[in-house]
Amino acid sequence: MSEQPSATLSQAPVLRAPVLVLAVGNPSRGDDALGPELAARLEAAALPGVEVIVEFQLQVENALDLVGRERVIFVDAGTGTPAPFELRRAEPAADFLHTSHALSPEAVLATYERVTEEPPPESWVLCVRGEAFELGEGLSEAASRHLEAAWQQLRQLV
Repeated sequence: MSEQPSATLSQAPVLRAPVLVLAVGNPSRGDDALGPELAARLEAAALPGVEVIVEFQLQVENALDLVGRERVIFVDAGTGTPAPFELRRAEPAADFLHTSHALSPEAVLATYERVTEEPPPESWVLCVRGEAFELGEGLSEAASRHLEAAWQQLRQLV
């Protein structure tokens, strides 16, 4: 029996939407629901060529979600973010914590680079200003306003 060479990730044919929106947040923790709220709006819009994934936190495995993409947009809530949101390019950076419990978008991009041996797709972070993150609360009034502004920006970006 002869051994077959195994295909690497970069050789495997992948047919995916060219744009991935990776929304992060916990809908049960007040303004932390900003990412999932924007994701729900995108899913309802059913835009062609756009896939939406919602996570409570970014994980190492999310690097594989980037395979075959042209653009990735990480969407999350932030406490120190300028109101109503911050939009910035993301580049790979190995800023791993002592645990793999949660990663930054930059760490996900660095993992992608290490695993695929290719540069990651064009990547953006849309961080929406949150005010209150208490368990069991809904969106704050301020976060609801920030959500509207971020939605307009996200529609332009996808």
